[in-house]
Amino acid sequence: MINSTVLDHITAGTGPGLVLIHGTGADAASNWGPLVEAASDRYTVVAMNLPGAGATPAPDGPLDLDELAGQVLATARAAGLERFHLVGHSIGAVIATAVAAREPSAVDSLLLHAGWVTTGPREAFMFDLWARLLRTDPALLARHLVLTAMGPGLLGALDDQQFAELAAGFTASLDERVLPQIDLDGRIDLSDSVGRVVAPTLVLAGADDQIVPPHHQRELAEAIDDSRYLEVPGGHGLPFEDPDRFFSIITGFVDAQQTAAQAGTPA
Repeated sequence: MINSTVLDHITAGTGPGLVLIHGTGADAASNWGPLVEAASDRYTVVAMNLPGAGATPAPDGPLDLDELAGQVLATARAAGLERFHLVGHSIGAVIATAVAAREPSAVDSLLLHAGWVTTGPREAFMFDLWARLLRTDPALLARHLVLTAMGPGLLGALDDQQFAELAAGFTASLDERVLPQIDLDGRIDLSDSVGRVVAPTLVLAGADDQIVPPHHQRELAEAIDDSRYLEVPGGHGLPFEDPDRFFSIITGFVDAQQTAAQAGTPA
């Protein structure tokens, strides 16, 4: 049974479906804006706002991963998509994995950036710190995220003003509506479901990711039979620190999968 709740979302373009799920504290526009623009000439792009983002209200209680997967499916179908390519960043990659495991026939391909199978003690400790900082002062969490979400290449090139501007941008996106997402980050366990994913999958990792280190993403790739693993320079915030590389990898993978599907050959 699919949860009938339809999430707030952006829809653009026509063609095969491309569904995008953002990361913790982001939203559809900030995480995916350039990709929506780049892909809408050949795909029906649906970029969702998770609970607590955009116009999707924050939940009254804890988020449930299976319910979120149902909401993603309901939203895709409300947008006219029965099948689609699926892309997720961070917690969005976790949710995308849950969707592909729950409804394999709906997912034509899967691209997972900065996802993980099970939250470990280190990550649980970090997500608890995020929640404590957010409740104390969102600007403190923003400064922490600048230093941990971005890779050393970007951080080494910033001047004082650019650090301040980056922190201000993070601060503007953070409020207590994000707390349920952070709580979910700390409770992830896909170990019983990830093996049901059958879609052709690309697991993309930032070599310098300090939030979800690459070993988590290698574990995710190893748990999915039809998967490839790609590691590139950059941190957890790859969509923001190197958008050209990030979005070109996504469009290259999805286009190859779509072309192969139309030809009836493996990509």
